[in-house]
Amino acid sequence: MNVSRSYLQSDGNVKKISAHITKKVADKLEEIFKKDRTDFESKWEDIKVFVQYGMLSEDKFYEKAQKFALLKDTDGKMFTFEEYLEKVKAAQTDKDKRVVYLYTNNVEEQHSFIETAKDRGYDVLVFDSPIDSHYINQLESKLENTSFVRVDSDTIDKLIKKEDAMPSKLSEEEQNKLKPVIEGVVSKDKFNITFESLSEKDAPMVITKPEFMRRMKDMSAMGGGGMNFYGSMPDIHNLVINSNHPLITKILNEKDEKKQKDLTKQTADLAMLSQGLLKGEELTRFIKRSVELID
Repeated sequence: MNVSRSYLQSDGNVKKISAHITKKVADKLEEIFKKDRTDFESKWEDIKVFVQYGMLSEDKFYEKAQKFALLKDTDGKMFTFEEYLEKVKAAQTDKDKRVVYLYTNNVEEQHSFIETAKDRGYDVLVFDSPIDSHYINQLESKLENTSFVRVDSDTIDKLIKKEDAMPSKLSEEEQNKLKPVIEGVVSKDKFNITFESLSEKDAPMVITKPEFMRRMKDMSAMGGGGMNFYGSMPDIHNLVINSNHPLITKILNEKDEKKQKDLTKQTADLAMLSQGLLKGEELTRFIKRSVELID
């Protein structure tokens, strides 16, 4: 009994000491931030994971850290939580009054999606630390009326849904006519084919991976509790057909069956290439076909 009481007292002391250290660290970081923000920003990449881990581990640290924790966008600019909300809330508030924070975990690989977002006047954050999948979940639970979506997880108009839907240049009948042609050049087991009325300036075909499934698989890879089920599930992507792009209309109207198939395959392969999904023999065939189209 005495041993148990001693253990509890000791454990209580450890917690008090830990809380005291946490407060001291948070206070010091806040002091440095206020004293010389430019210097603090220059060191942010070195201390970012430490701060994020502290925020995930201790609520009191989170409360203090939200004053100096920074968000960095793809232009290299840094913002506090409050500053970033002010920056994006006008443009990135959806029809349900939620502010949507777009992010990338790889600026190079997701460059085309980032540029599409910027063309709409949106901003994109960079989340590329080892614990960002957990950190993003925490921020969503803490920040009111806010959601985080990776910039390549859906078409831009679905990531930030506004009131007005763009009309489609293809009728439902025309879409149903074209769908079997597309199904003939991509794997049904790997892709869900959908038609969306996007801008003519957007790509003719876009491949996305649903945010929920991608996030669950990321957390499973990091050993997230209860997430192993998702890690064993096959990767399923959406192949989104832009029904307003002139190339899609051209494919639909192509009378030569072989030309139609080759053009469809080339367009689908370009979408796969942009997501790093075109490899091996398929990549070799794509390169060969591209040369033949140029000749």
